[in-house]
Amino acid sequence: MLAASLLEPLAQARPYPTGEAIGSLKPRAAQAFDLYVAKVDAKNKTTLAGAFLWVDELDKGERTAAYANLKDGQVEIRREKPEVGNPSGGLLHDWEGIVFIPGAKLADVLGVLQDYNHHATYYAPDVEQSKIESRNGDHFQVFMRFKRHNVVTVVLNTQQDIQYSRDSATRAHSRSSATRIAQVENAGTSSEKEMTPGDDDGYLWRMETWWRVEERDGGVYVQNEVLSLTRDIPTGLGWLIEPFITNIPKETLDFTLQATRKAVLAKTGR
Repeated sequence: MLAASLLEPLAQARPYPTGEAIGSLKPRAAQAFDLYVAKVDAKNKTTLAGAFLWVDELDKGERTAAYANLKDGQVEIRREKPEVGNPSGGLLHDWEGIVFIPGAKLADVLGVLQDYNHHATYYAPDVEQSKIESRNGDHFQVFMRFKRHNVVTVVLNTQQDIQYSRDSATRAHSRSSATRIAQVENAGTSSEKEMTPGDDDGYLWRMETWWRVEERDGGVYVQNEVLSLTRDIPTGLGWLIEPFITNIPKETLDFTLQATRKAVLAKTGR
């Protein structure tokens, strides 16, 4: 569902006619992304046994304020800055946020997150279609179609490989990789077709997602981190694009976490 966070700013600045690809994903950009993913995976492996939620890494004063905001119904969000330089022809984006769902249980949240056949309802309009293609225990193969409209309409078909793990009776986490991302031309018409993945307009080339869920304090904390790769900012359009790249992903992450809370509370009748 978070892929849509990066579509709007890029669609706003698209200086090319509809149907004309901007350019291919460059090997250097893909390699830089893979390197950064490896660093995030290593960091997350360490924190699973330590500060499970990123707010627990904050100084005491900031941590106290963050938890107060969460209990007050707010979403806490921060932007991680990639340690690697901007890859040639691409931009790395790393955002994570947390929401608190009062009165919920761990199973309630997992029930919504794993209910992929209904994500198009929970996370509309950013998720247009979603279905489980296969499941083996806590391992899912899922199809998801993302849609975002702003000046132009951008539609992406994605295949997601998702693995859930239970860390304890009160903790769980998941790791999701978009194994295929294809931009769709003329979506919803008789001439609908997919562009070749990686040889398109560059709205979203790669996406990795991490969820963490912890039951305590009379409810459940839900944390989501999304790392993605898009095309670089076109020359001369930095003044227009940079504010969107900074703000839109944050707003969409906020929406996703609040939508998760809303869905959990609705299903549990709270």
